[in-house]
Amino acid sequence: MEDAFSDHPPFEIRQPATQTVPFVFNSPHSGRVYPDAFLSNSRLDRHSIRRSEDYYVDQLFDASPQIGAPLLAAHFPRAFIDVNREPYELDPRMFEGRIPPFVNSNSMRVAGGLGTIPKLVAENMEIYRKRFAIEDALERIDRLYRPYHDRLRRLMVKTHARFGYGVLVDCHSMPASAQSGNKNRPDFVIGDRYGTSATEALSQLAVSILQDLGYTVSRNKPYAGGFITEHYGRPARGLHAIQIEINRGLYVNEQTFEKTEGFEELRADLIRFMSLVTDYFASDFSDVALAAE
Repeated sequence: MEDAFSDHPPFEIRQPATQTVPFVFNSPHSGRVYPDAFLSNSRLDRHSIRRSEDYYVDQLFDASPQIGAPLLAAHFPRAFIDVNREPYELDPRMFEGRIPPFVNSNSMRVAGGLGTIPKLVAENMEIYRKRFAIEDALERIDRLYRPYHDRLRRLMVKTHARFGYGVLVDCHSMPASAQSGNKNRPDFVIGDRYGTSATEALSQLAVSILQDLGYTVSRNKPYAGGFITEHYGRPARGLHAIQIEINRGLYVNEQTFEKTEGFEELRADLIRFMSLVTDYFASDFSDVALAAE
């Protein structure tokens, strides 16, 4: 496997000195470390291949330890491996060699070129020059995907054990406009898998706080949450997961990937958001709305 992570950890957990709130923040798509061998096998240049990144989302939420919650952030890029997928959503047409029978090659995400090992970055640009060995893909899953989810699972188990319930906030960004019709999107989208990954109260609280901060907010449209939200959200067990999508037009130039003047203002508002959502549950809400679900 292309090994860029011997000198650079593939992900990190930014921990508070003591976890004081039942929240875990997660940034799985903001990684910016591109292995040289991966780039040499790609038909895309160093700029174009970044179009799948959730630019700087880990930095937008990097104050979470200050409010008492851990942040898990990937350093490997989404174009290299996508941990917001099932472990083996793979397109057999991308690989040389025998495809294991447990591979899910029929999912809608694979059909769209966005499996665990993506075929495309945004705007339907193909990543690879040619097929590569299926063993390389499986090794990425073993060395990056599985350890990442192991750490995320441990964070949620630890949080649940400490507080009696846990809330995962899966943090992402979205293009400022949809490709079809160039429609402008809201500032934020809160996804809860149409009410199955978190309580109504939690999702509505997140929406209301962001609206009170002056933002336009949609729920579940156009993003209801991916594998992480679906997999870790188990409200009946006291485990809740919401996905938050941030409009990139608020804080980054989508052509140059440079931060705009809006970055620091948005980051300050997200600190306010994190403080308000965690304070509310810590003060007078959790026992009824979450722990006893």
